[in-house]
Amino acid sequence: MQRIFLLLIPLCAAAQAPYDMILSGGRVVDGTGNSWFYGDVAIRGDRIARIAPPGVLRQAPAKGRLDIAGMVVAPGFIGIQSHSRQPFLGGDGRVISKVTQGITTEILGEGWTNAPANERTLAGEQQSGRHPTAGSEDFTGPRGFDRWLRAMERNGASANFGSFLGATTVRMYVKGMEQGAPSPAEIDTMQTLVRQAMEDGAFGVASALIYPPGEYATTAELIEMAKAMGPLGGVYITHMRSEADHLLEAIDEAVRIGRQGGVPVEIYHLKASGTRNWHKAGQAIARIEQARRSGLDISADMYAYIAGATGLTACLPPWTAAGGKLFDNLQDPGVRARIRAEILSDKTQWENMGMLAGPDGVLIVGVEKPENKMYVGKRLSEIARMMGKDWIDAAMDLVLAEGRRVETVYFMMSEDNVRLQLRQPWIKIGTDAGGFDPGNPKDLTHPRSYGNYPRILGKYVRDEKVLPLEDAIRKMSSAVARRLSIQDRGLLQEGLYADLVVFDPEAIADRATFEQPHQLSVGVQHVLVNGVAVVRDGKHTGAKPGRIVRGPGYQGDAK
Repeated sequence: MQRIFLLLIPLCAAAQAPYDMILSGGRVVDGTGNSWFYGDVAIRGDRIARIAPPGVLRQAPAKGRLDIAGMVVAPGFIGIQSHSRQPFLGGDGRVISKVTQGITTEILGEGWTNAPANERTLAGEQQSGRHPTAGSEDFTGPRGFDRWLRAMERNGASANFGSFLGATTVRMYVKGMEQGAPSPAEIDTMQTLVRQAMEDGAFGVASALIYPPGEYATTAELIEMAKAMGPLGGVYITHMRSEADHLLEAIDEAVRIGRQGGVPVEIYHLKASGTRNWHKAGQAIARIEQARRSGLDISADMYAYIAGATGLTACLPPWTAAGGKLFDNLQDPGVRARIRAEILSDKTQWENMGMLAGPDGVLIVGVEKPENKMYVGKRLSEIARMMGKDWIDAAMDLVLAEGRRVETVYFMMSEDNVRLQLRQPWIKIGTDAGGFDPGNPKDLTHPRSYGNYPRILGKYVRDEKVLPLEDAIRKMSSAVARRLSIQDRGLLQEGLYADLVVFDPEAIADRATFEQPHQLSVGVQHVLVNGVAVVRDGKHTGAKPGRIVRGPGYQGDAK
């Protein structure tokens, strides 16, 4: 009996230790989808120590207290699609535009990742019109994926972060910018790279099938990658081969990869692009639900805008970048004539973004060279008039002059379809954007970088009542955590990491626009990451407590 008594002493002492922070009087939305309730949330260290009815913790010892009466306290949002590679690896890591939305965890990896790296991946990003993120050359060889994650943690980040493995990066690793199916030996190498990344903590494999050289990937090679990650709990997540004229066929391909690869499937930024395809949104939902009824674990995510963003190179046929010859092809009059004819075709097998949006629906938001700055914020139709050319020549010449893909916004979607998709129970929320510092803006960007989550909570939840608050929070938090097998985040639950967002449900709103995107959202008052305030009273604190978040196949130091 004495031995038992002695063991209990430290437990009792721990229970009486002061809390670091108590948030009192708020409406708790716990992330499960259940109805909100009034409660107090106590934090000790980096964990949620207790959630109690109002008043129960009134006399509890605490180093700090925060009265959040009239506010909602919810689990921090987990962005399933982030492009913050640069700020996490080579920037200041604060991702201000993201954490002020309530985002506490960012998941990277659509198509491209900094690891695994070799001479082909580094050259390929440059040749395809992208600029490799600084430092990628350090992530060659075994454990490169792990070294990349650790490098971002050393750099310091205000949000947690993790990543899928880029399928495009895997393909570039073995084939560079070349077209064609991989050989059996190359498939073996691809599978080895997938297993290594999964053991380093990747959440699965992420494809981007409209961009060269990712567009060159065969369905068969993606199935083989899926087979390699399946035993390690991986998810196949995809920017599908089409979101427009071949949307339904692209869903069929994703379903096939999931079935034959033996893995769950997640569709990035579900949408029906181009006016002529808006009617397909309902059909796409039906196709996904049919696959779910037949036993495939397939779902999707989205952002709440009628425009997407990518490179101006998306106006060009994918073959133009084959072999790393994009810029050579754009200087060849004969090749340019072929490009023009293909763009003007009524239907193409590739995603013909310029025709889907039309030159009036193509907005240039980012260039590097001073002589081209005059085009930022202008539509492609206007730029063509300024250049005295038609829009196809203007697009090709601007890409050639910049020597890069040129950041571009494409207006292609329907507001009615945004609402329709938000209501689906298997939808999750992501930004498809990187993080920015509004005090140091570079050109324009898509407003989703600043406003996606507050836009949903303000416009679609509060004002239009498209979906309930509790369901919106679930789609922003626990639904993502469960999809990625993140067991210790995504819910307000005792014992889990203290990633929290506190916001005013009556005031939360986006302020960023396509014309003036570098404007912070309003209404988010406090954001905590691992128990540390990164936003206090609506202002970034400068804190960088973010940590690596890894997938279920992580082997740690056991490898």
